[in-house]
Amino acid sequence: MILIPVERLAPDILEAIIEEYIGREGTDYGFHEASVDSKIRQVREQLRRGDVVVAYDPVLESCNLLVKRDWERLSRAAQLAQDSTVLASHQTDSLD
Repeated sequence: MILIPVERLAPDILEAIIEEYIGREGTDYGFHEASVDSKIRQVREQLRRGDVVVAYDPVLESCNLLVKRDWERLSRAAQLAQDSTVLASHQTDSLD
């Protein structure tokens, strides 16, 4: 996944990403249901604070909003997987 700076997105694209995100079932806004406009404001504020980030998945060719700590966890896991692949490749090369 690739982190996309919010300020690099066209306003209509960011709005579409936010609307798609809040339209999913299971998004929790607390005990009371919030209006769509209220949800959009909440997500925009989370993006502004850096609590939520926009990530692009080149495999799925789609953007998604992720909580920053989830992004960091996924990034670490991807780096570990890449490091393991490189290490295994070097080990195989040294056996030849």
